This record gives sequence, structure tokens and C-alpha cells, in this order.
Amino acid sequence: MSKTGIELIEEERNEQIKKHGRTPERDVRENHNHQLRNAAMRLIDVPKIRYHQCPQDWNKTIWNKICDKSYSERLIIAGALIAAELDRLNYESHE
Repeated sequence: MSKTGIELIEEERNEQIKKHGRTPERDVRENHNHQLRNAAMRLIDVPKIRYHQCPQDWNKTIWNKICDKSYSERLIIAGALIAAELDRLNYESHE
């Protein structure tokens, strides 16, 4: 049986944290200008314009690599970025 959307998003979010070190603490420092939300929105937006819309202070090479992924992969990443934004907000409100 294939994985559900929430399972795929959870895997991606766990990878963001464990493999790439994208913790809520780090996101409070580095993504406080809505970059996570903006990135999620852009990943599901019209493909032609996404390359020109790298989130503020993000690595453009990495961003373009993410943008080259399939639509379903971009949806999974976008879902995980929304979860990351929620994690950031929760962490920030409990500091």
C-alpha cells in the first residue's frame, strides 16, 4: 500500500530536521520573514515564475533544485514547509 499524503509530508519534515538541520530554533533565526510560507506557496505556483522567486536569504542553487522536482514532490515539500512554519511559530511563542 502506498503512503498517505500526511505520511509523505511527515517524512519530508523529519528529513528537513535530521538531515538538513532545519530545526524550529534555526527557523526562528533564519526564516522570520515568512520565508517558509512564501516558499510553500511558490512551490505550488506556476512553474515558469518560480525560479525568479527564491525566498529571501535562501540559497538560489538549492531553491532551483527543489523547483526542478516533480509536482507531487513539490507538494510534499510545500506541506513540510507549512509544518515547519507552524513549528517555528510554536517555538517562538514559547520562548
